[in-house]
Amino acid sequence: MFQQLKTLDADPILGLMAKFRADTHPQKVDLGIGVYRDAAGSTPVLDCVRRAEQAILEEQTTKSYVAPAGRAEFNEAVTNLVLGAGHAAVRERRTVTVQTPGGCGALRVGAELIRASAPGVPVYVSDPTWSNHVPLLGGSGLRLERYPYYEPMSHQLRFADMLEQLERAPAGDVVLVHACCHNPTGADLESRQWDTLIGTLQRRRLVPFLDLAYQGFGAGLEADAEPVRRVASELPEMLLAVSFSKSLGLYRERTGALICVADTAARADAMRSHVLQIARSIYSMPPDHGAAIAARIFADPALSASWHAELESMRKRIDSMRALLAEELQKARAGADFGFLRTQRGMFSLLGVTGEQVAVLREKHHVYMTADSRMNLAGVMPHNVGYLAEAIATVLRS
Repeated sequence: MFQQLKTLDADPILGLMAKFRADTHPQKVDLGIGVYRDAAGSTPVLDCVRRAEQAILEEQTTKSYVAPAGRAEFNEAVTNLVLGAGHAAVRERRTVTVQTPGGCGALRVGAELIRASAPGVPVYVSDPTWSNHVPLLGGSGLRLERYPYYEPMSHQLRFADMLEQLERAPAGDVVLVHACCHNPTGADLESRQWDTLIGTLQRRRLVPFLDLAYQGFGAGLEADAEPVRRVASELPEMLLAVSFSKSLGLYRERTGALICVADTAARADAMRSHVLQIARSIYSMPPDHGAAIAARIFADPALSASWHAELESMRKRIDSMRALLAEELQKARAGADFGFLRTQRGMFSLLGVTGEQVAVLREKHHVYMTADSRMNLAGVMPHNVGYLAEAIATVLRS
């Protein structure tokens, strides 16, 4: 049966990780894998997570299943965190929130819900977008289309081109939008651009599918949720994938949620029944440990305050490394303007060099980034930023 299978190429990011681990150069720099790192290069367990986990382990008496929808108090807290407890959609019972195995699980369950509702409807994704969006959504059988978003070489947002593409989309089509900290570009929509986009979605009767993977890493928890709340207020339907891998550091616990907003409470009940059936058919029950930790943090004022402070510290570290790298590149006379690093948000930016230059950075200078020149700014440290800037400048000058 399996004799016909051919060995597939390694996932580009996982393959890059393997090459980095095998590199013995003392000054190697990892800007590839999308995890947060502190100034020492570690991906820490947050103090609030450690304290919540210890309390849970002391109190826990069973490892039995929780529910197909996951932990109820987690789902309620996530809804309030993202949409706000007083949001009209919440008050009117037009929301459905289910816990999922990470943001990836939320994206896939959302894709399956779209396919169950309208199998022929395409999903428009930004060009460029996070590489895993394609298999997660397309693997469900949905057709994917691209809308222009960003020009890597000029570091310009292609907002007018984006709107032009969406103006041609038929009513009912789905548009995936990064809610904040766009991956891989770091280029987010400004407030007025969100207003314009919402107007286009309304006029063309398009369905937004927002991906909120980095709440708190852009401008703060409340500020990063603000565009999501506006979309949920202005449009009758919406899907939203939420991840806590970055904001709580719960990478391996696979902690996420899918929030569905319907036009009526009855429609929300119908969506809930389909989402639970979809979840049952894919993974049956979601993992509980990460959701239990998150729910404990959200409910405990002291733990919540600790989380807010730690998250703000992570955000500020990335912002400071953005500014420092831009400064060091200017000192190194790289021959280009890297001011975009200061204005973009979140962990990622596109350096804006060719695939050949990325290969030279890796092979000659031991600087690792994905082939499209996406950099994880959390891999920039005070002790390596000078070496990194000189390496980039050398490649650009050659």
